[in-house]
Amino acid sequence: MTFPILQKYLERLSEARGATGAASSIWLDHEGKAQGRFFNCTMSSAFQPIRQLDGGAVHAYEGLARSVSAQDQGLSLWKLLDHAASDDESIELDRLCRMLHAINFFRQAGEGSEDLFLNVHDRLLSAVSSNHGHAFRRILDALELPLDRVVLQLPAASPQQGWLLNYVSDNYRRNGFRFAVNVQGAREALHLLERLRPDVFKLDVRDLQDGRDVLDLLKRSAEAGVKVVFKRLETPQALTVLRQLGESAGVPLLAQGYLLDEPHAQLLAPERQAAA
Repeated sequence: MTFPILQKYLERLSEARGATGAASSIWLDHEGKAQGRFFNCTMSSAFQPIRQLDGGAVHAYEGLARSVSAQDQGLSLWKLLDHAASDDESIELDRLCRMLHAINFFRQAGEGSEDLFLNVHDRLLSAVSSNHGHAFRRILDALELPLDRVVLQLPAASPQQGWLLNYVSDNYRRNGFRFAVNVQGAREALHLLERLRPDVFKLDVRDLQDGRDVLDLLKRSAEAGVKVVFKRLETPQALTVLRQLGESAGVPLLAQGYLLDEPHAQLLAPERQAAA
């Protein structure tokens, strides 16, 4: 453990759990993993690696909310819980998930170089009245966790929500966060490249119909210092297409998906990080 304030916080959680026998909103299980409760559902974190295709090195992990399971294969709870929640409850759920993921990631990650990608769900964009990111930054600062290793992922937005993406991304940037934008194709990413100036684009591998646009995006993003992550990589055919695009563009590619890794509560040990 290399974050002493986080360690003290985890010790207090463990002591409070043992003293009262009742769970607070966040507590530790017998393995030391942080868990939380929302709508009587107990949840924790799973992490899916984001890898560089050339060599397989792990660049980052995306934090995902999962039900608690003894087999480390809990169910994804977000859509179920979010659909049952009001706007205020959705904000509470989003913030609970981010705090759980931050605790469970940094208690394992130590002083490594991997980033933590955290989702900002679509209802949160319009439900928060102002100063997006301020509350979460206060939590990270209180636990003395490194802000520069956190990347907030903004959802795909409709053309009518363009102003909202501008407003929210500017707030996150002012609070010191890097941010990624999920896009529905390379053409949309090219349109947003200059306007939003994100740190990362995330593209679904299934949305790569126009190879010329993808090549243009890879080259222009590399020139601007913007990373491109290809998500939902699930078939060998898609992997072949990505490798060909990377060779044509002359840039290293980042990818994430079940073909490479399943999400797990434990981060990969160093000896397993290249074994994709």
